[in-house]
Amino acid sequence: MQRAVNMVAQLGLRLQALPLALGRPLSCAQDVLRRTPLYDFHLAHGGKMVAFAGWSLPVQYRDSHVDSHLHTRRHCSLFDVSHMLQISVPAAAAVHLATALLENPEVKLAGLAARDSLRLEAGLCLYGSDIDEHTTPVEGSLSWTLGKRRRAAVDFPGASVIVAQLKGKVQRRRVGLMCEGAPMRAHSPILNTEGTVIGTVTSGCPSPCLKKNVAMGYVPYEYSRPGTPLLVEVRRKQQMAVVSKMPFVTTNYYTLK
Repeated sequence: MQRAVNMVAQLGLRLQALPLALGRPLSCAQDVLRRTPLYDFHLAHGGKMVAFAGWSLPVQYRDSHVDSHLHTRRHCSLFDVSHMLQISVPAAAAVHLATALLENPEVKLAGLAARDSLRLEAGLCLYGSDIDEHTTPVEGSLSWTLGKRRRAAVDFPGASVIVAQLKGKVQRRRVGLMCEGAPMRAHSPILNTEGTVIGTVTSGCPSPCLKKNVAMGYVPYEYSRPGTPLLVEVRRKQQMAVVSKMPFVTTNYYTLK
């Protein structure tokens, strides 16, 4: 594994595990989709390609989504993020690098499906779903992104609103949810125990690691404390849910130094 890490460092590859949503199956319009330098490499390794944000990307490979997810947790996986311009090696060297990394038996390829469930277990936001231009860092439970200097200087976009929220309560907060029964999905209504709709699920899926259904969504501040019992409506049926701390699965990030 150290050999693979060293190779990444030498070539200057900067991979960012940013959250991604699943794409849609390819159609007859696939020729208009952009392709990363690893497109043919994905196909050669059994990648099931889907359309995502104007690109043709693998949703998974020969392994199942769950197997890929768990392998990433236990060992190491390689994701193609070059469509996000997060690669600093020449395009012509991308295949050589990926091939060299896969020579290590711990390293496997992983696609969008595993990335989505992994980022959800980690409590990471997907832009456009869990946060957008109308969400403040405080509402999105992302206050940690604002350093002390910025808070003191009040010199960042939206500071007049955000600093006031930091000092007091906000109307809504992004929270983690766990429930039994059917998986919670985006747009599922969140209700209080009296049956009144109070919010909406923004992302959700079964957790391969926890064997439970996890989700994120927005609720009024008074319902945001971990342990608060709520209801979620899934397939027109209400089921019990509880506000949970995030990340759902303890993170163990490795930083290349």
